[in-house]
Amino acid sequence: MRENKSAGYRRAPKRKVCPFCAGKIDDIDYITLVKDIEKNSDKSFDRNGERRPRFVAENGKIIPRRTSGVCVKHQRLLAQAVKRARIMALLPFKGE
Repeated sequence: MRENKSAGYRRAPKRKVCPFCAGKIDDIDYITLVKDIEKNSDKSFDRNGERRPRFVAENGKIIPRRTSGVCVKHQRLLAQAVKRARIMALLPFKGE
């Protein structure tokens, strides 16, 4: 048998909290979503010093739920808002 304690030990990942549930946001408007994305494109930290999650990658893809920490309900609303913003030409379909 191995004596190495780290071989069988795996630390549980930190539980991610949905920023929309934490802020008690029920609906996601695509116009305010675009403004938040443009405003925080340079900096990834909020006013309070907290890390602000990114929902759209630089290449234009929607960040998956397991990476961003958004719950199922809000991920669906988020994807719908991003797609609407793309159709209205507020967000690009493809990044540079």
